[in-house]
Amino acid sequence: MKFPCRFYRAQSDYNSYEKHVNAPLIRKEIEIESFINAAVLISGLGFYRLFINGNEIKKGLLAPYISNPDDYVYFDLFNVTKYLNKGKNAICIILGNGMQNAPGGRVWDFDTARFRGTPRFAFSLAVEKSGEETEIIEADESFKWTASPIVFDDIRSGCFYDANLEIDGCYLPGFDDSSWNNVSATESPRGKYRICEADPVVITEELKAVNIREGVLSEDFGNRDNMKLDTQFKFNCRGKKGYIFDFGVNSAGIFRLTVDGIKNRQIFIQLCEFENTRGEPSYITTGSFYPDGYGQTALYICKGEKEEVFEPSFTYFGYRYAFVYGLEKDQVNENTLVMLKASSELKERASFKCSDPVMNELGKMSRTSDLANFYYFPTDCPHREKNGWTGDAAVSCERLLLTLTPEKSYREWLRNICASQREDGSLPGIVPTGGWGFEWGNGPAWDNVLTELCWQIYRLRGDLEPARECSESMLRYLSYLSAKRRDDGLIAIGLGDWLQPGKGAGSPTAPLYLTDSVISMYISRKSADLFKALGMEIQYKFAESLSRSFRQAIRDNLIDFSTMTVKSRCQTAQAICIYYGVFEKGEVLQAAKVLSEICRENKEFINCGMIGLRTIFHVLSDAGEGELAYKMITRPEYPSYGHFVARGFTSLPEDFLDDDRADTPNSLNHHFFGDIISWFIQRVAGIRVNPRNTSCKDFDICPDFIESLNFAEAYYDAPCGRVAVKWKKQSGRADIIIECPDNATGFIRMPSGWSFSDDNTESSLHGSDIAVLKAGKYFADKVR
Repeated sequence: MKFPCRFYRAQSDYNSYEKHVNAPLIRKEIEIESFINAAVLISGLGFYRLFINGNEIKKGLLAPYISNPDDYVYFDLFNVTKYLNKGKNAICIILGNGMQNAPGGRVWDFDTARFRGTPRFAFSLAVEKSGEETEIIEADESFKWTASPIVFDDIRSGCFYDANLEIDGCYLPGFDDSSWNNVSATESPRGKYRICEADPVVITEELKAVNIREGVLSEDFGNRDNMKLDTQFKFNCRGKKGYIFDFGVNSAGIFRLTVDGIKNRQIFIQLCEFENTRGEPSYITTGSFYPDGYGQTALYICKGEKEEVFEPSFTYFGYRYAFVYGLEKDQVNENTLVMLKASSELKERASFKCSDPVMNELGKMSRTSDLANFYYFPTDCPHREKNGWTGDAAVSCERLLLTLTPEKSYREWLRNICASQREDGSLPGIVPTGGWGFEWGNGPAWDNVLTELCWQIYRLRGDLEPARECSESMLRYLSYLSAKRRDDGLIAIGLGDWLQPGKGAGSPTAPLYLTDSVISMYISRKSADLFKALGMEIQYKFAESLSRSFRQAIRDNLIDFSTMTVKSRCQTAQAICIYYGVFEKGEVLQAAKVLSEICRENKEFINCGMIGLRTIFHVLSDAGEGELAYKMITRPEYPSYGHFVARGFTSLPEDFLDDDRADTPNSLNHHFFGDIISWFIQRVAGIRVNPRNTSCKDFDICPDFIESLNFAEAYYDAPCGRVAVKWKKQSGRADIIIECPDNATGFIRMPSGWSFSDDNTESSLHGSDIAVLKAGKYFADKVR
């Protein structure tokens, strides 16, 4: 089915904070005499909702995708045979602003993007009549439009809806739309047309409030100077009394408001991710990015009917709490406001649980943040930015590929990452972007997303096609890195070890020239591995040479070989140089001892940011320091992950903040600190996936019998089948049950100080600490 030739719009004006413009409702009545099959191809920039004869045709929320339309223009294809009538048919489309017009993206220059303009659509209906006869009906200027009840919509700011503007019967055939205006042909977007293949964004769960009470909305609010605008909507609810709905978990999605309406009553809903120490819902984590009254807000104007229902369109929210102003007491019950959790439709691929409730809670928190921050691609916070920050995704992708099914969505996003790349090879810090993120917000640790996504999809799932599609962009990026090196061979061009405890965003202990150089070495080496797998010999040799050159520069300038200590002697520096292979094999033991010393000198507390946290616990476990890693993660004092649990968080926050910052956090829902789940599965339960980078059906089962744990279990659904481990121990004895496919390869390795006991049926195992991988039950004893 061919893509439609033209795009059309309603009015030329477009929505802004200063002047609201209703989302257009577009209509066309089409007569079809006969048909045996029918399909629709539609694009709405930014978003669309499609109705045929009163039935909504949809794959999920926020269709078709979130992209820069100068790069890609996305369409959805639907079989609509069952929705058509013989005779008259009503086609209706509502257009939302999405990325086409994103005033809420002002901080990242989306308000001045070249593509900004009024929402527009392209539409075609292919009607197969008989044999080979197919009629194509495309949108044209006979389509009509009027203002919909959606008076304001923005993907970040929210949705305002006036139910008095609803038009009875307009979605059905026979409605008189003669007073409506005709649409106009408009400039078609510059990007390449394609059908969206990413997992759709869907509602996954409905949650009722665990607590409803009267209260006030916090008056705390910090507004940036460039957000002090003369807005059309004037906010006036802070400090006033309303109703607080607590849904028990800080997640993401929309909501359903159900209310017996009072004519023209305005119901204002402020969504918040936390409440302050005074028990007031607060949106201080959102407010500074948006004008007063437009940060995670919804407004519903009642039309005065019994049981009015409102679900916001073309937006989503990150929240645990909802403050609702404008309700009478008798209108409030558990059904008044329901959380509709949503995310990309990702399936569970792995799971972990153990005898430690803190670890189990952290697993739930990580999963909550992973899903709340996955809307077609990984984002950085559902309540505030909703941007596809590349660095966040780079440190999270191994974990997400282990535990969920994001590879189809990753592949779609990779196309957009490649499209965003400039001719010089540089990449932006956010994708999609309207041009922001090249001067600040990127650098090797962020740009690593291009290679890391391709590498982990290949390593864990055995799929080389994303790397093939991205190979030109990977090579161009390596040339960019090569050109940015200093005279000493190192590089320092981007963001560093983001949000180290007590250091904030811009002053990590690990020097930028260290973290950038090590990550650049890693990017070059993994690019080389991918080029080799693709049979691209010339590119492989260039990438391999660049990797060796970076490694030598790091070793020449940044390592004290008398003590095997990395310059700056900090957790991140030492951990990443071990993890990414700066040290030779014979040097690793001493380097790991130094890392352990550094951790103990810091009283066994975490003292690294995003880059270090991706690696440090794995390195400690490899060095036989799993107990130390476990303590650093689970202890309840600041700074630690256990402190998040002690604080009552239900998702992973953006940074480690002590109790003095309880009322002024940055964000309480990010996914980039969640690599601990990979550590739980791979190091504690012991399912090491493709440990030798040879095959995605190769595994080592290496459990770590942490002293404080009585049992641990995990599974991982590999391309070849499920691999599962369950171990329990008591009094120096461990029982291990392993499940794996017959064609899986690898080994079972006991941790240091343990060996297979004489109770194993195979006598060859007795006293050994290694066995060939095979499903079954095994027994181990602690060596005395």
